[in-house]
Amino acid sequence: MTEKMPSATSVLSAYASFAGSMMFVRSIANEFIPEQLRTYLSSAFNNVFSRNPNLLIFVIQEFDGLTRNQVYEASEIFLRTKITPTINRLRISKAPRDKNVSVTIEKGQEITDFFEEIQLKWRYVCSESEKPNPNDPYQPNVKSEQKSFELSFDKRYKDRVLESYIPDVLRKSKQLKEENKVLKLNTYGSFYGGDGGNSGVWGSINLQHPATFDTLAMDPEVKQELMEDLERFVKRREFYKKVGKAWKRGYLLYGPPGTGKSSLIAAMANYLNFDIYDLELANLQSNSELRSLLVATTNRSILVIEDIDCSTDFKDRETDQQQQYYNRYQAPDTKLTLSGLLNFIDGLWSSCGDERIIIFTTNHKEKLDPALLRPGRMDMHIHMSYCTPKGFRLLAANYLSIHKEHHLFGEIEQLIQESQITPAEVAEELMKREGADKSLGGLVELLKRKKTEQNEPKDDEDEETTNEEQKKQKLEIEEVKRPRRTNYRGRGRGRGRGMRLRRW
Repeated sequence: MTEKMPSATSVLSAYASFAGSMMFVRSIANEFIPEQLRTYLSSAFNNVFSRNPNLLIFVIQEFDGLTRNQVYEASEIFLRTKITPTINRLRISKAPRDKNVSVTIEKGQEITDFFEEIQLKWRYVCSESEKPNPNDPYQPNVKSEQKSFELSFDKRYKDRVLESYIPDVLRKSKQLKEENKVLKLNTYGSFYGGDGGNSGVWGSINLQHPATFDTLAMDPEVKQELMEDLERFVKRREFYKKVGKAWKRGYLLYGPPGTGKSSLIAAMANYLNFDIYDLELANLQSNSELRSLLVATTNRSILVIEDIDCSTDFKDRETDQQQQYYNRYQAPDTKLTLSGLLNFIDGLWSSCGDERIIIFTTNHKEKLDPALLRPGRMDMHIHMSYCTPKGFRLLAANYLSIHKEHHLFGEIEQLIQESQITPAEVAEELMKREGADKSLGGLVELLKRKKTEQNEPKDDEDEETTNEEQKKQKLEIEEVKRPRRTNYRGRGRGRGRGMRLRRW
């Protein structure tokens, strides 16, 4: 006796009833079961029915304690390059510092990657949870996300993945991050920058300075030597580690105002893709404040201290030690001293970070303490001189697009050698008029006036005033260096009553 087959109508009716029941169960589950529990149950269900005994899973969480996991950040950047048309859910975003919109996978999505003959699967996991917020009575619970990547592969390749694949992901993500990086100009003191935010003690804005080594009107040989020194520095990570030195480099830029010191700093930042930290020593009150700023700077950055000779009233080391002796009863680190600055440049605190450059600028190198100038603190001294004939040729090419000869070049170059004019003054003169002939003619007139002014003798009265001021400054310095002698009763050897000292 044969069994009667169910009709198509009854099969479709049963399927529709089952589908409706499942939809009802799903809506109830979504309504009453928390998402974190649903995610856990779904993951456990998948593991039960698709468990592979040879499968190994690495869980890469977003945070490692209080710090962000570098492997997670690198994985997020790396997977942007592995998105294929089979991915049907994507997440797009753009940070203020990024140049382009970033596209990443949404939670639950998987990406398959191949490394040599190894097949690896990436899965993005994101779950939400609520934490109590006792500080805000109007919002007692705060939602938080736990993000992670799951990297699964055959456990036979565990060592190769750890030793080769993961370092390759870190290297490629670093390269991608540098290509998308927007340079920042940081200054001391929190303020709202161009990106709409602040970063603690350092506030920042986008650095959009167009200066490059190709546009700098400086000596070609010095320029080439500096570029080679920078390239050698960034490639010597292992060398600095081997010789036991902090991975940093110091440069002193000195010369008259208007010779391009600030433009050179911007060109160095653009060349290396380093952020700039602009530090005004006059705004600091103590050595401890200086150290806290050092710790807050990032790697691959340039610290700039401009006009070091006049930014703060540093005395020489002998006077500094005497001042510390007289102020020995004060709280430590209550003043900014020369010894504190030296420790900041070349002491223990200088090793708090890698791949950093420190630049000092000054108009008067002779006024600086010799302790600041020695190798290890200022490794390379670069003289930014007045405009030279070669520098003028470069400016003419940049501003006037004259790449060959001009009938006024000979006269201009002769006048430049006979007078002192800065590249900034030449550039300003070339911008005043339209047309190469008019601009160069105006430059000839300017050079003739400067030559005449510089050849004129100075007034005897001005020279006497200058000599008197120099003598007065010399006497003041000698007075500061000469401590007042006192006996144990606190009475000075000069006239008048001495000051009575107390023992603390």
